[in-house]
Amino acid sequence: MAEIRLENLSKEYVNRRRRRRSRQEPYQKPGDRVLVLDGINLEFKEGEMVCILGPSGCGKSTLLRIIAGFDRPTAGRVFIGGKEVCGPRSDSIFVFQYSGLLPWMTVAENVGLGLRHLKDPQEKADKIREYIEMVELEGFESYYPHQLSGGMLRRAELARALAVNPSLLIMDEPFSGLDFLTHMKMREEVVNMHEFLGKTTLVVTHDIDDALIMGDRIVVLSGRPSTVKLEQTLDFPRPRDFERSPELSRLRSEIFLMLGVPYAV
Repeated sequence: MAEIRLENLSKEYVNRRRRRRSRQEPYQKPGDRVLVLDGINLEFKEGEMVCILGPSGCGKSTLLRIIAGFDRPTAGRVFIGGKEVCGPRSDSIFVFQYSGLLPWMTVAENVGLGLRHLKDPQEKADKIREYIEMVELEGFESYYPHQLSGGMLRRAELARALAVNPSLLIMDEPFSGLDFLTHMKMREEVVNMHEFLGKTTLVVTHDIDDALIMGDRIVVLSGRPSTVKLEQTLDFPRPRDFERSPELSRLRSEIFLMLGVPYAV
């Protein structure tokens, strides 16, 4: 069960930078405490896909790492299925922003990492084939990661994640670095898989269109220290089209303004 509850979640870091990332960022000395997340209260329902938006550096990835149990909050608590998260969980899978495939293993071997509990070799081989076919990588089972395109790498990572049969799938900028057409194809695949498998899915993205096309709900975070600026359920039928849905297009423009862009370009 992957119903998630965040209670008054806050996160501080010790500043180790000697220079600001940009002129807009306030100057802080090394050793200063930096508040990144400030009193976040959220709930994610079982089986829904929630896309999390926010300006760069606001703490979106930090929030995901805390939910996944890779990091601890400074204050507040995270509950999954009624149990407090105190570390990584075997039923939660994190798909990182950059490729996490093991380079010395083939596609099939990488996918099989999540199936090590299966003792029957034939059953394991059948499952590996099932998930590879699910992401349309048939014929590439024996390829190594360096032999794959960016889109293929993403699909292989998705197959490995799904093979574990997780209750919670966490994706941090899953389409970063992909060309436009591959990006669109991957977005379609993730939406289709979510509708087919019904896994609780959290996606961090900078792309407003991705969030509005994919999500059952969106969460918009403010700049640092981050608070929740908007929670919005997306009651729009799929496939979604901004040109055919004035309400969706209007929401898109509102979010652009909310994130500091005066108009969509």
